[in-house]
Amino acid sequence: MILDLLNYSFVVILVAICGAWISLIKSMADSFRLTPMMDEFNVRLHNNPKVSIILPARNEEKFIAKCLDSLLAQDYTNFEIVVIDDSSEDQTGKIISEYAKKDPRIIHVTAGPKPDGWMGKNWACIEGYKRATGQLFLFTDADTKFENKVISLAVGHLESSQLDALTAIPKMNCLDRWTKSTLPVISTFLHTRFSAIRVNDPTKKTGYFFGSFFIIRKKTYESVGTHEGVKHEIIEDGALGKKVKESGFKMKMVRGDHLIEAVWARDGITLWNALKRLMVPLFLQDAKVAIGIFFAVLFLLFMPYVFLIYSIPFAASSNSFFALLITSMISSGLLFSACLVEAKVLKIKIKYSVFAPVGSLVVVCGFLAGIIQAKTSSSVSWRGRTYSMKNQNPDFINV
Repeated sequence: MILDLLNYSFVVILVAICGAWISLIKSMADSFRLTPMMDEFNVRLHNNPKVSIILPARNEEKFIAKCLDSLLAQDYTNFEIVVIDDSSEDQTGKIISEYAKKDPRIIHVTAGPKPDGWMGKNWACIEGYKRATGQLFLFTDADTKFENKVISLAVGHLESSQLDALTAIPKMNCLDRWTKSTLPVISTFLHTRFSAIRVNDPTKKTGYFFGSFFIIRKKTYESVGTHEGVKHEIIEDGALGKKVKESGFKMKMVRGDHLIEAVWARDGITLWNALKRLMVPLFLQDAKVAIGIFFAVLFLLFMPYVFLIYSIPFAASSNSFFALLITSMISSGLLFSACLVEAKVLKIKIKYSVFAPVGSLVVVCGFLAGIIQAKTSSSVSWRGRTYSMKNQNPDFINV
């Protein structure tokens, strides 16, 4: 009797999970259908304002050359590339220097030592800003590659739509098996909280930039306090986008996955720190909400599989176990279907969807590690630096 009551309580939970997944899948479909494309806008003439591409780089010897090659090949004519070597410990600085000698459009900046209270990338961006001379600033990452018309399209979209800032969703490249199995799982949530539909709705508070590509007017960037205003944020692109939206500026998020390629995580260690990096600021901003999000993720992403394994051996023994089997099969099927669709969108081989349960477990464990280590002296490692966030008050999203 007690076991039946327990099983039926699990059934109720799974019915709620099914409802949540139906809603998430609908959000995914709406996001794919309604998010505007970077190259679709009503063209208006503009005066080709100068664009300063601000490109921070730390230990990027494997990626920086391909990034610079794709930027130098742009068909836009009025731009400079401010490349900041952020205390790299590899050949990054040497590669930048060689490119700068060959092309006067490249400005090689060597960042000074990072001051206390600053995140590394934020410090590199502000060092680049000091050398930039353009009317528009395009921030990107060293592991990003571009089609040759990206800047022309971005400037045209910004000017034609009279925007203050524009950010583009890139194609996320996965370099290792762990990321290929995990990214489709975590991406299902990006279509809700970080949806372009919410960002583009002036009545919503959601504002967010993709660090791999956002272009912003100089006066707008300075008005929200530059990167100095988010110097302590580990997710600085989210925090800066939030400030732009809250300040009343007109911003827009578009799809650029056919024009821009970025790397989300490079290996298992980078993936682990990326997951922690998502949860640590949430926990420091509001611990109760972060813990609530963790349990929501746990039940949405992983528990359907647990309930399925638990119910299979006893499905014929009682109605409660049979009901649990059916609801766990439906919820697991919805979860797997969402990951399958997302993998197709991300252009990840379908075979990696088979490992969706493993990806779910990695996400759950990464989020849990973020909560446990949020207030330690080394909560997050990123690009060869270890950061303590325990005395910070992150503000990269409205929780």
